Amino acid sequence: MLKADFLIYALALLLGLGAGLTEITVGDLLVTALFVLLSTLVLGFVRPERAWRWILVVCAGVPLARLAAYLLLSQKSYKTEIWESALGFVTGSAGAYCGAFARRSVDELFRSH
Repeated sequence: MLKADFLIYALALLLGLGAGLTEITVGDLLVTALFVLLSTLVLGFVRPERAWRWILVVCAGVPLARLAAYLLLSQKSYKTEIWESALGFVTGSAGAYCGAFARRSVDELFRSH
């Protein structure tokens, strides 16, 4: 793996961790959804090829943080909180593919002929 690939995956993991921590500490679905949307949007713009990987890496942080909070911190979750943690995949999909589309559009507009 190239050094640039390692750095972008490390950034994606950090953003996923941040999304999970946001969900646990703030507990607001809208804030978490916006964080996930912006994170995957930026990652999709930076690396538009195979944008689905940013969805998996970033969005998986939210349910994993819920699970870790349940197991390690004894923070009990309601059923609705468990289901809403999976909704990050919806906003993550929108962000990653909109970022990839924006990148390809910019590349097409400013391509030298």
